[in-house]
Amino acid sequence: MDFSLFYFADDSTADGGSGRYDLLLEGARFADRHGFRAVWTPERHFHAFGGLYPNPAVIGAALATATENIAIRAGSVVAPLHHPARIAEEWSVVDNLSGGRVGVSFASGWHPTDFALSGTPYADRKRVMMESLRQVRGLWRGEELDVVDGTGRTTAVRVFPPPVQKELPVWVTSAGEVDTFRAAATARAGVLTHLLHQDTAELAAKIAEYRRVARERHDGWDGHVALMLHTFLADTREQAREAVREPLQDYLRSSIHLITRSYKDADPDFDVDALDPEDVDFIVERAFDSYFEERGLFGTVAEAAGTVERLRGAGVDEIACLIDFGVDAGRVLGGLRHVNTLRELSAAGLGGRNT
Repeated sequence: MDFSLFYFADDSTADGGSGRYDLLLEGARFADRHGFRAVWTPERHFHAFGGLYPNPAVIGAALATATENIAIRAGSVVAPLHHPARIAEEWSVVDNLSGGRVGVSFASGWHPTDFALSGTPYADRKRVMMESLRQVRGLWRGEELDVVDGTGRTTAVRVFPPPVQKELPVWVTSAGEVDTFRAAATARAGVLTHLLHQDTAELAAKIAEYRRVARERHDGWDGHVALMLHTFLADTREQAREAVREPLQDYLRSSIHLITRSYKDADPDFDVDALDPEDVDFIVERAFDSYFEERGLFGTVAEAAGTVERLRGAGVDEIACLIDFGVDAGRVLGGLRHVNTLRELSAAGLGGRNT
């Protein structure tokens, strides 16, 4: 099992100043020194939840100069919001700055407001995402892309600078739809997913389907599955629970529209904005218990090792540890030594697959 760090902070404060990115940079440096596989950063617009990361390529450029070994990945680029040539250009720069360490997970987008940045219809986002993935790959290999210039004339373009890597490592981000797993396998891409709207058993079935399609379409290629998990380990389970309870509940409250998506799926008339504060508190409390007990990497190293083995059995290749959900930065950085111990214990078992 590979271990990575994942960032998706809630930044609702107005006075963060230059310290807003300290945890990102210091955590990445720790991971770089200790043999973690990658650092993933997202793309998020117009909201405090994730709003520290409006452009993962900009963040990736900073990480490229702050680290030496670790892979620098977008988790994710919202492809329908950008021209594919722009995606290829930006990430080629980061590939050069990092000496060939980048990877990109492509996402279709999950908030209609974000599409103010694009002419792509929200309803067409998934088709556009897969087409963008294909086009970016071609540009990365040095192929031309036909575009329409400012005079309405069709012309062919290549991107510069040329990237260091001959092939761009790619994933497709999925909230749990099995069709997205199949599409990723067909495209010979990895999958980046989470447990917000699926449990481990459901995930295992989707990974099995992903592997089946991947092997059939690509001569036995097995694919790669990375799983994002909220993570905090401590000396005792009680210490971990005490450390994360308040910040994780605040974090979940800030993302209430995400954690209640299953409610909306079950009842189209459900309106989270119409809930009483007491109802929101109840949902957040239930979500916290679910995350701490079943949908995160919490507790002690020994307890987390059991979770890692269950996920390995489900077919997960890499755990992307989301660490910036409101716990004091000093505590998070101190707790990374426990995550590294877990990584070392896992490394004594079977190795993960490669993309």
